Amino acid sequence: MPEAQETILEINLSALTHNYNYLRSRIPENCRFLAVVKAFAYGHDQVKIAQHLENIGVDYFAVAYTNEGINLRENGITKPIMVLHPQPVNFNALSEYNLEPSLYSQYVLSQFIKSAEKNGLENYPIHIKFNTGLNRLGFWENDLDWIMSQIEQTRSIKIKSILSHLAASEDLNEREFSMNQIKSFTKTAKAFTEKLGYAPMLHMCNTSGILNYPEAHFDMVRSGIGLYGFGNSEKESKNLIPIASLKSVISQIHRIEDGETVGYNRAFKSGGFMKTATIPIGHADGIGRQYGNGIGRVYIKGKPAPILGNVCMDMIMVDVTSIDCKEGDEVILFDKDHSAENMALKASTISYELITAISSRVRRLYLE
Repeated sequence: MPEAQETILEINLSALTHNYNYLRSRIPENCRFLAVVKAFAYGHDQVKIAQHLENIGVDYFAVAYTNEGINLRENGITKPIMVLHPQPVNFNALSEYNLEPSLYSQYVLSQFIKSAEKNGLENYPIHIKFNTGLNRLGFWENDLDWIMSQIEQTRSIKIKSILSHLAASEDLNEREFSMNQIKSFTKTAKAFTEKLGYAPMLHMCNTSGILNYPEAHFDMVRSGIGLYGFGNSEKESKNLIPIASLKSVISQIHRIEDGETVGYNRAFKSGGFMKTATIPIGHADGIGRQYGNGIGRVYIKGKPAPILGNVCMDMIMVDVTSIDCKEGDEVILFDKDHSAENMALKASTISYELITAISSRVRRLYLE
């Protein structure tokens, strides 16, 4: 393929297919697969990713907010879409676009029922989320009787699934905690199902739950980061392929004398003659200031080039003293061979933060 001539994010849809097939192979045949495509599909382009996943057989989608679900519907996605964190102000739009809310508190459930009844809805699919230890969103087990009292007073809604979320499924040192979450969810879901008189779907596993806790696969699993090529462990990441390659180009090469400084606030001072390259990508593109001052590095001609000084809004400068390169040469920030996970770790963060931060002004290029 041709070398990058500008900053681009190459997205390999064949790798996405590989990751989906691998994760699907780890769950029972009759278990549904939900793809998490919130946050612009973790920075990759929500619509293009969802369209590809729908074509290869994903059963369900999840987004964080209603506007993300509307975007999918307006671009032809027909599979069910769960909204993980719906806001009452958007409930009318949510039902208009046939989006399914995950409801997690007395306030949001009562507000959704009011909206559903006002709009004349009947048996509208909703999902009830229980908190089992993450302590972020979710009903408590002792809310069951209240939930049932609301359901029994209306024909506007029907429970399509009961869900929870594992807090530390990637950390095997927290296996006891995760098993306690699974036990708590199983107990709550059983009690809820008995009260309902019918059996909604149950789901709890995220990517690491799929890989580490087969006993919790239930009726459906949810995967986000795994689809994009990261297994949250060295062992599992080898089975997945990062689907994105962030590439740029050398705009200019400078020759710096001893004592000269580079970039804003003169954050880097040369200790001798050196060669620097300026690259058109910066913190406005998702490469945060934490990657500056030697923490982050790029790859030119297969060799690492540390970032010098502070990351600028639109540019970084790197040390290419020992690299035989020229203006116009391709620069790799991350790809399948230079993991975004490793780049993130050097800055004491995680791959999720790095890949979701890549700005929409960075052109996406899709490889089938």
